[in-house]
Amino acid sequence: MAETIVVGHIDLSFHDAAAREVEIILEENGHAVMRKTAHHEEAFRMLGAGEIDFLCAAWLPSSHTMYLNPLLNQVTKVTVLYEPYCIWGVPHYVPEDDVSTVSDLLEPVAEQKMERLIQGINPGAGISRFSKAMVKEYGLNTLGYHFNPGTEQECFQRFIDAYADRRWIVIPLWHPQWLHNRYRIRALDEPKGLLGGRDEATLIMRNDAEKKLASGVLDKLKKLYLGNSKVSELDDLIQKNNQHTKI
Repeated sequence: MAETIVVGHIDLSFHDAAAREVEIILEENGHAVMRKTAHHEEAFRMLGAGEIDFLCAAWLPSSHTMYLNPLLNQVTKVTVLYEPYCIWGVPHYVPEDDVSTVSDLLEPVAEQKMERLIQGINPGAGISRFSKAMVKEYGLNTLGYHFNPGTEQECFQRFIDAYADRRWIVIPLWHPQWLHNRYRIRALDEPKGLLGGRDEATLIMRNDAEKKLASGVLDKLKKLYLGNSKVSELDDLIQKNNQHTKI
């Protein structure tokens, strides 16, 4: 019988969605799979310590290079699963003529209507690091805007509640993500380039894990590609009664 493979993913639901697709391939080829999750820094620590065989996934080069670089001699980049990118988004009902760029948050209409709290997720996430810097670099703090790291639930529920009341709000978000499957969210232009651009969500394997894999499995993993839309759909299924359908 094929060996047990430990698949780790960052503890956010869209990472879970992509990891399940990796796990399906492993299980179809006879492997038992053990799952481990952690916040960003801890997930990479587990990879370096040999506590997981695969990490799904590292966002490279912008978001996670700082975590992966110390481990490069221990790991292999297997495949790019999708192409994520970070945004600051506003609900569709915020008129684009009034707020189209991050700097428009300083204009009189936004000053009057936009809520000042920008609620994020955990502080180790790329979007959190980027957002904290943006508040200062765009001078948003001069009008009382402030970024607050927190949980996924705190970030998403704040947006959902604001959307229901048609309140003006900024959400630090990314593609792919299940909210895009349900809500119309418009990305603000960010001319300073502080959001990091488009990354490649890369499946990472410890080099010493390759010998555990059944014949042909690595080749199958190398061919796995999901894309942003599919990951958003799978992420949404996880939110709905923890469903997940093989692509």
